[in-house]
Amino acid sequence: MAKIPKGLSDKDMLQGYVEQVTMESQFLAAEEAEDKRRRARAGLSKPEKNIALTGFTDELTEELGRKLLELKMELFRDGIRNYTMKIKKEGQSIIIKPVEIKQKADKRSGRR
Repeated sequence: MAKIPKGLSDKDMLQGYVEQVTMESQFLAAEEAEDKRRRARAGLSKPEKNIALTGFTDELTEELGRKLLELKMELFRDGIRNYTMKIKKEGQSIIIKPVEIKQKADKRSGRR
């Protein structure tokens, strides 16, 4: 076995290396090519991250994030640090409401 010279870049070390073609790599390449063709036919550039977020534009997501940050800052100023967000639908409105989490008292020391 020959020694590997020091100070070579990754590109130089892998020069002349040819990866063996396996059945797995062939199938993966074929699936990827078919996926690209299917997306091109459907007019999709990239896959949706989550179907529940379909229809959310970047601007809408940013605006929602800003409003939630405002709410978090108001809660912090009011001294509420342990809370969870409850989400419910009323008619055609979605309501996000913070609910403070009450800590159970420690029975032994009487602390919260």
